[in-house]
Amino acid sequence: MAEEPREDPQNPFKGTPLEGLFGQMGGGQFDLGQMMSQMQRMFEPHEGTVNYRLAADVARHAVAAAGDDPSPHAGQTGAVADAARLAEMWLDKVTGLPSGATSALAWSRADWVEQTMDTWQVMVEPVAQHVVASMGEALPPEAKAMAGPLVGMLNQAGGAMFGQQLGSAIGALATEVLSSTEVGLPLGPEHSAAVLPHNVAALADSLEATQADVLLYVMLRESAHHRLYAHAAWLRAAVLGAVEDFARGIRIDVASIEEQMRSIDPTNPEAMQEALSGGLLDPAPTPEQERAKERLELLLALVEGWVDEVVAQATAGVMPAAGALAEAFRRRRATGGPAEETFATLVGLELRPRRLRDAANLWSALRDQRGAEARDSVWSHPDLLPTSADLDDPLGFCERQTGELSDADFDAALQQLLSADDSGDGSDSDDR
Repeated sequence: MAEEPREDPQNPFKGTPLEGLFGQMGGGQFDLGQMMSQMQRMFEPHEGTVNYRLAADVARHAVAAAGDDPSPHAGQTGAVADAARLAEMWLDKVTGLPSGATSALAWSRADWVEQTMDTWQVMVEPVAQHVVASMGEALPPEAKAMAGPLVGMLNQAGGAMFGQQLGSAIGALATEVLSSTEVGLPLGPEHSAAVLPHNVAALADSLEATQADVLLYVMLRESAHHRLYAHAAWLRAAVLGAVEDFARGIRIDVASIEEQMRSIDPTNPEAMQEALSGGLLDPAPTPEQERAKERLELLLALVEGWVDEVVAQATAGVMPAAGALAEAFRRRRATGGPAEETFATLVGLELRPRRLRDAANLWSALRDQRGAEARDSVWSHPDLLPTSADLDDPLGFCERQTGELSDADFDAALQQLLSADDSGDGSDSDDR
């Protein structure tokens, strides 16, 4: 007599709501020891709002699941170092900003995850704090009193789920990002220009370009980013500050939260995860957020536009493939590249460098009329940067710069601006 089929002994949660949750966490393979470890991690104490240790683990697992991630070999490490030396030499000829990188590194995807996690934490924490705080404030007083310790447990679970989402996004990004600065700011350690040779090779194949050309072009952009951020010491804080201001503007729809919370079974982790990922915490944009978003978009457009302009000058006449690569990189950004998708997933900002060409045109026009030194000196202070209105009229911006500074030294005027005691109307003086 044939034996009846037995239940899978490794799937004790089969047929229960926990089956879906642990199926996602375990990739469909049910190992009781692994699942108990994952449950423990879900509720383990962690610093900050998000469980970043869990996020790092999820990101590493996502990288491993995506396929081969070989450590860079000696030949690739040497090629990155050679590309960095050539890139710095070319950039020296077109900008007075000194090199901002003291080392050139070849990273695997796992290296990129490890080396950038600290910066992701700085970027994501303000958003997570305000989302969790707003969620707690949205609960009616009677619900808070009844929930008691359950609120703290839900916050722990929410931090773990946020960490899981963060890790998944970072792991996916690691499979396509090319360097440490591709998302618009230096994610890795300061003064370290880093490139991912495995991803560079994959992009070269898709573009039908040589790996040497793509590697050099990526390193030129990487080195230019580092020069700018090293020179404009305020820039990184300004970008992260705009993200924090965006987070500060988060307002949770209390009525919507209450309505959705009534339908959630707190003993069902799968239902809670579906609610969190399905829009329970998605806030409607506020005026404060819109202003912060505009400021961040402008900063990133100015950064990327400056890098485009400087790299175009550095490669003119010496790198035949640069024009085609520049256009390929523009298409990569315009169609929703790594930066846009990552900001949208992790920070709630859907960024597309719509003004990038305008910014590059402005920097190019300023160089034509005032020279490279004047173009780069604008980064000396945030008050000197072009506005969104200036991007609409780059030639007008250059004319105003020329008109104001044509008979004076640019640096002297800048020093006078920074040392002014007030913003009132100044009086004319005749120096003899």
